[in-house]
Amino acid sequence: MSKLNRARSILADLIGFPTVSSDSNLEMMAYLADRLTSLGARTELFTDPSGHKANLFATLGPEGPGGIVLSGHSDVVPAVADDWTSDPFAMVERDGRLFGRGACDMKGFIACALAAAPDYAGRDLARPVHFAFTYDEEVGCLGARALTEELARREIRPEIAIIGEPTEMRVIEGHKGCCEYTTRFTGAAGHGSAPERGVNAAEYAARYVARLLALREELHARAPEHGRFDPPWSTINVGRIEAGVAHNVIAAHAEVDWETRPVQPADGPFVTETMRAYAEEELLPAMRAVCPEAAIETETVGEVAGLIPMPENAARRLVSELTGANGAEVVAFGTEAGLFQSLGLSAVVCGPGSIEQAHKPDEFVALDQMEACLGMLARLGPRLAAA
Repeated sequence: MSKLNRARSILADLIGFPTVSSDSNLEMMAYLADRLTSLGARTELFTDPSGHKANLFATLGPEGPGGIVLSGHSDVVPAVADDWTSDPFAMVERDGRLFGRGACDMKGFIACALAAAPDYAGRDLARPVHFAFTYDEEVGCLGARALTEELARREIRPEIAIIGEPTEMRVIEGHKGCCEYTTRFTGAAGHGSAPERGVNAAEYAARYVARLLALREELHARAPEHGRFDPPWSTINVGRIEAGVAHNVIAAHAEVDWETRPVQPADGPFVTETMRAYAEEELLPAMRAVCPEAAIETETVGEVAGLIPMPENAARRLVSELTGANGAEVVAFGTEAGLFQSLGLSAVVCGPGSIEQAHKPDEFVALDQMEACLGMLARLGPRLAAA
């Protein structure tokens, strides 16, 4: 069987596992572990506290420091079947494209890595190749955070990480961070005819959102000179506002989901500290003057480090040589690469498919993108075997 046919078959299996972030990924991880174990890989599954999710870390080749990590996340975003031309969890091939939820984001890369694994297993490897497959990337990179912490605890120190998010096989050396929060407001309910007698959580949430939007302009002014990102400043987005039960009832509760995507590490703390001070020094005193039990609480959903472009990056150099790329780029979307970089690895993002297809109905990865990825991974084999 050709590597492309092997990858196509594996991808069909992977799409068949409905690993939406809200559900378990254990069946898919067991499948991956079985395939790698059968090749002689040393495999280990790390479950989350619930026992319903797992990370997989597997190694072919010698023990010890160094080596290369091929990394991908197992979870996918939800798919509404009525919006799809075909069953989102059954792969369909049409016009040189493989359709299915997760086809490009990012089970296509995982399938290619598994298809390349027999070649690595058949070589006398001078340095190890690691497979790191994680849970819950789509909801805050929770699995990768747990995995990198475990690797640090065990003092497992690979040299290079290739994160196979869909980049159309372009080499990405930098991306923004992604920090997600939910801020909850507790006020005091009452009749809408006497708003001054209650504490309207909806109104205070609106003031909080207004301050977030004002921060956008301050972040524009903080943009690094000659910044490479588009846009070149850190951004803020308000994703959801929810409050109230009826027109004539003072809202006792409100929630705001929001995020910031820092282009430089200092911008994240700048935003969170500014909003903390605004809530505690301006909003809460006014709320508690009427209701001492009023509260504002912010939950950190996830704080994912950005991938910082480095002057010297062994991963960028290696993947550029493997793909023939003439340079490396930066992107606005986030990945798990920054977590591997924070562990001390050189990291890049490079994988098959386009981010323009991710999270959409009829998501697909093109066969020529799969072939390009398989070519990159095939050329990696001799590098692993070289002394």
